[in-house]
Amino acid sequence: MLATKPMFIALDFPSGEEALSFLDQLAIEEVAVKVGMELFYKEGPSIIEQLKQRNYKIFLDLKLHDIPNTVERAMKNLASLGVDVVNVHAAGGKRMIEAAQKGLQEGAINGQKPLLLAVTQLTSTDDEMLSEQLLIQEEMEQVVKHYAYNAKQAGADGVVCSVWESRLVHDICGTDFYTVTPGIRMENQHNQDQVRVATPTVANEQGVSAIVVGRGITKAEDPVRAYHQFEGAWNNGNETTIS
Repeated sequence: MLATKPMFIALDFPSGEEALSFLDQLAIEEVAVKVGMELFYKEGPSIIEQLKQRNYKIFLDLKLHDIPNTVERAMKNLASLGVDVVNVHAAGGKRMIEAAQKGLQEGAINGQKPLLLAVTQLTSTDDEMLSEQLLIQEEMEQVVKHYAYNAKQAGADGVVCSVWESRLVHDICGTDFYTVTPGIRMENQHNQDQVRVATPTVANEQGVSAIVVGRGITKAEDPVRAYHQFEGAWNNGNETTIS
């Protein structure tokens, strides 16, 4: 299980050397980190091993989406890395999610299975993209609720969604079903390529289980100060402006 209300720092760096250098600069113990495609595809399992040696909690964010058999075998391998959280795309359907959980159980180390999250809709997706590009005619909230319900029925431990759908997910899936939300920004920060964004204070108010913060910390002039500001706003609703 995850610690209460974790805040994952997205290590979106082109190399392991840069990611570890950043963490050395941050110099904060018990930080939870997210390793995505960019870093993992560059460094492979070695970056996970190095992060584990430093006792970081790790969310391995690879968003698997393939036929059930392939996902099951891939998840068995990912579970053997000893990470804490992994994910798939909910659009892969119930059979794929069930296969993912089976693979994680088979590959778990000492019975410690990673939590499985299902990505509902990326925070870069809006209603216009849903209808015009993906040919999904339902509104975002309905799509996320339906995907979350399917994920829970298939045995997932939670979902990745935006802050704005977290309460809806908990209403239909229960408060013990994790909602992990990227797209976290302070009021004065640019949205960049994400559209369904919110502040850490709003995430707290919406009952989110865990947040993911990337460039707001990693690209800040003073990452240590930025980290503590995000953490304070997330845990206490005490939001201050990052300049």
